[in-house]
Amino acid sequence: MLIKNIGCLTGILPQEVERLRGEEMNRLQSIENAWLLTDGERIAGFGPMESCPDANGEVMDAMGGIVTPAFCDSHTHIVWAGDRSGEFIDKIDGLSYEEIAERGGGILNSSDLLNATSEDELFHSALRRLRQMAAMGTGAVEIKTGYGLTLEGELKMLRVIKRLQREMPQVEIRSTFLGAHAVGRAYAGRQGEYVDHVIADMLPAMAGEADFVDVFCDKGFFTVEETDSILAAAKPLGLCPKIHANELDCSGGVQVGVKHGAMSVDHLERIGDEEIALLANSDTIATMLPGASFFSGLPYGPAKRAIAGGCAVALASDYNPGSSPSGSMGMVMSLGCIKMKLRPEQALNAVTINGAAAMGLSSDFGSITPGKYASLIIYAPWVPTLAYIPYAYTEPKISTVILKGKALAQ
Repeated sequence: MLIKNIGCLTGILPQEVERLRGEEMNRLQSIENAWLLTDGERIAGFGPMESCPDANGEVMDAMGGIVTPAFCDSHTHIVWAGDRSGEFIDKIDGLSYEEIAERGGGILNSSDLLNATSEDELFHSALRRLRQMAAMGTGAVEIKTGYGLTLEGELKMLRVIKRLQREMPQVEIRSTFLGAHAVGRAYAGRQGEYVDHVIADMLPAMAGEADFVDVFCDKGFFTVEETDSILAAAKPLGLCPKIHANELDCSGGVQVGVKHGAMSVDHLERIGDEEIALLANSDTIATMLPGASFFSGLPYGPAKRAIAGGCAVALASDYNPGSSPSGSMGMVMSLGCIKMKLRPEQALNAVTINGAAAMGLSSDFGSITPGKYASLIIYAPWVPTLAYIPYAYTEPKISTVILKGKALAQ
């Protein structure tokens, strides 16, 4: 496929760049009035229109539209049953996240529904969400378990994720085992025993099945010591850590995540100078989830301060039924600019190359680079600038989504 008459081709990076940190996130390399050629799946070349090659196959006219890399959403929970709209009313009435959880809602509510729902139903509802995300420009996504909270429930979720991978191979999917999302109902009041169950029974079953392991290390959920034990047990099984940290309190989750070489620590609504310095001096991506802050009334993560401190910051959707029921990475980018005060260049880097890095995918996704997959967003020709993309936050702006070299049906 040859894409010609691109108004601005942006997000260009050399192959060796795996992530952008600190001041690097302020920059975007672009070509005005450009072309891009694929070899079927991957980017074969690009350049200014005066050097445009002759077409030997399909030709697509961008008609002056901006072209960016597809979004890389590194934190989602899209396999779930039912919904939690009743808790939406609780939030409107003023109940906090912790209060809803204490009343048996939240994650445990989703766990009850998931374990009572067939695998086929879970697959079809998750597939609908995944298709919506792809249509909105997401080309790579991480999907967590964590609503099973039993060995069979967690394995059922992983089977659903594998079916999604087979059904939609044009979207790159990574899976994360999150058995330590909450204490399963069968272990109510016996958190230590549940942690032992995760370590002794669940983790060995996940080896070779999931890409990552995650723990909700936060106030009211799992302690630093419990998280440390789970991650230590996961390492010899080949499960790379990703951590839920510092959503509800300065929990120590950043510290234990960095200690274990976590690929990312996620949420980070409440971090200070110590955490920023640790992340800036590590290979761990600081992933912030502004959709959860927007929907749940939480503080927004200090993304601008983290970037100034030298961190590699990613933004992700946290698409889930309770605290962020949206998979729109365009909206995430807008929230990054509007509420977190990121510049559009910083926000785009956070939802592309750094999101890819937070899944270990930046060698294949997240930038306009020869040899990477041609997973791209072509914006409508009337979108005048990059800033307009987050500025017009609800306006449909995407003309075409191309994933692994193939245009999605509109």
